[in-house]
Amino acid sequence: MSQLFISASPHIRSKNTTTRVMLDVIIALMPAVVASFLLFGGRSLLLVATSVATAVLAEFLFNLICKKENTLYDLSAVVTGILLALNVPVSLPLWQIAVGSAFAIIAVKGLFGGIGQNFANPAIAARIMMILSFGGTMSVFHYPADTVASATPLAMISGGAERMLPDTLDLFLGRYAGCIGETCSLALILGGVYLLIRKVISWHTPVAFIGTVFVGSFIFSMPPVAEILTGGLLLGAIFMATDYSTTPITKSGKLIFGFGCGLITLLIRKWGSYPEGVSFAILFMNILTPYIEKWTVSKPLGGAKK
Repeated sequence: MSQLFISASPHIRSKNTTTRVMLDVIIALMPAVVASFLLFGGRSLLLVATSVATAVLAEFLFNLICKKENTLYDLSAVVTGILLALNVPVSLPLWQIAVGSAFAIIAVKGLFGGIGQNFANPAIAARIMMILSFGGTMSVFHYPADTVASATPLAMISGGAERMLPDTLDLFLGRYAGCIGETCSLALILGGVYLLIRKVISWHTPVAFIGTVFVGSFIFSMPPVAEILTGGLLLGAIFMATDYSTTPITKSGKLIFGFGCGLITLLIRKWGSYPEGVSFAILFMNILTPYIEKWTVSKPLGGAKK
């Protein structure tokens, strides 16, 4: 006679570990890191190295001081450091990227309990903090391989100078002024395809996010190609709006989350004083994630309705 064993979930286990997932994300980010070097020069790598080193050191010291388990092995601090660095201009002072990286790890991640318990994506929250604290240096963008500051495509659109936009190929390859990791759409798409093949992310949030901006651009009489290929939209949609901890786990929730990110991004770009909008949109939707999950979670078979 067979015995019935009762145990708590999870009952289905995967060979994937947090370290393996984070390693896949790091691999997926490498095309963007390489593109940043080719487009903006060696200082882009210095920014990435500074951000990653600070993130790792901040996590080590925080865990040491708080007498918590060492979590450096999960590589999440490395991912946060890379993502934050890709979201800043090449001319940003190194001490400022270090401050932002430490803020991401300590204030946004560590103080809320560590990986899986933070309410917002650490890199997104840190970037917004830096925009508000270091507005002067965070808003100075350079054309690749040039020392002269110039306007980003979104600033051109916001200022009514759409005729001055780079052509589609230049937008796709990243030959325009912007943050070091957001300009080369080709590199970001390659990374996104890798994550989809590895099943690290699903298509729901990125497609809903990008699709909403694309369709909304026609409605609001904005250039759809430029809106998608610039302003960190692909970087945000693929790598930050898909964060496990801060985005819904249900498929319908992911679609709602992506739609909300796209809509808020459009509204900020159309009527806001800040031309980009992606970071603020993702942060706002991060706050709504618990409610979205509550609305979209499936009811257990035979479960009672409240």
